[in-house]
Amino acid sequence: MPPTTFNDSRISMQHGAGGRAARRLVESVFTPAFSNESLDRLGDAAILDARGTRLALTTDTFVVSPHTFPGGCIGSLAVHGTINDLAVSGAEPLALSAGFVLEAGLDIDHLREQVDAMADAARAAGVPIATGDTKVVENGKCDGLYINTTGLGIVRDDADLAEDRVRPGDAVLVSGPIGDHGITVMIARGEIDIEADLVSDSRSVLPLTRALIDALGGDVRWMRDATRGGVATVLNELTDAAPVGVLLEEQAIPVRDTVRGACELLGLDPLHVANEGQFVAVVAPEKADDALRALAETPGGREARVIGSITADHPGRVVGRTPFGAKRVIDILVGDPLPRIC
Repeated sequence: MPPTTFNDSRISMQHGAGGRAARRLVESVFTPAFSNESLDRLGDAAILDARGTRLALTTDTFVVSPHTFPGGCIGSLAVHGTINDLAVSGAEPLALSAGFVLEAGLDIDHLREQVDAMADAARAAGVPIATGDTKVVENGKCDGLYINTTGLGIVRDDADLAEDRVRPGDAVLVSGPIGDHGITVMIARGEIDIEADLVSDSRSVLPLTRALIDALGGDVRWMRDATRGGVATVLNELTDAAPVGVLLEEQAIPVRDTVRGACELLGLDPLHVANEGQFVAVVAPEKADDALRALAETPGGREARVIGSITADHPGRVVGRTPFGAKRVIDILVGDPLPRIC
């Protein structure tokens, strides 16, 4: 594949938002420089062969603002986000690293709160933080605190997840209501003037992915963590990588009324809003009911739904069927209308 053309002369906020601008940056600057078999897949984690053992390796940097929001904080988010990238790659996490960039003047009690939240989240998931690093920069050089986490895991023998395993007729499911995280952070920032009893969905999805693979094994074809860019972006990335299309039944997509209302006020589509505790999976069509049953029997999985199917009718496109029967193309945004949400 030829390198993607990148004509921007400077980095802007949209290049970090997970949309088309971010993809152009990655594919034109980073991928050509670092190209190798593991990296070029651009998955949630790189899959490495370590003398016959499949390892999953992933890294992420967290810059969410504000640091604390209803349902989570930058500390717990840093743990959940990296564990989730391993989980949707079919891996059992072994350990995490934690790297901190601290701004001079940061309140030590605030730092302790975030570190304690990280420790609690890692302990609850059963994944140790095994190594780390700390750097301090001058006052005004960062937004108080940035956190990088790297995760290492072993890919399960019964997990075989790849875009080329997806087939027309397969079922597309989501693990729960979408858009909670992005809208919660916006409300916490005061960027939208509504009162809502809404919290971030930040959580580890590892129990859910375990249950799904335990029940279906190789009939789970593909999974992705629907973070920046939301469900729409990860499904478009699937159709970019495989010669298939996706047909979504929009009436079946779980969205809370508060999220839907906020999106209508802001002119957003919930499918483009970030999640931090939901994933999208493609499973064999005859196993869709088994998948939902396995998720419903796992804490946090009762709101999982089948939201569409893989189709051969419009390869390379994600199409939504509205409640009125009309169809619309669901594309990737250039940038993200909600920056700094993870």
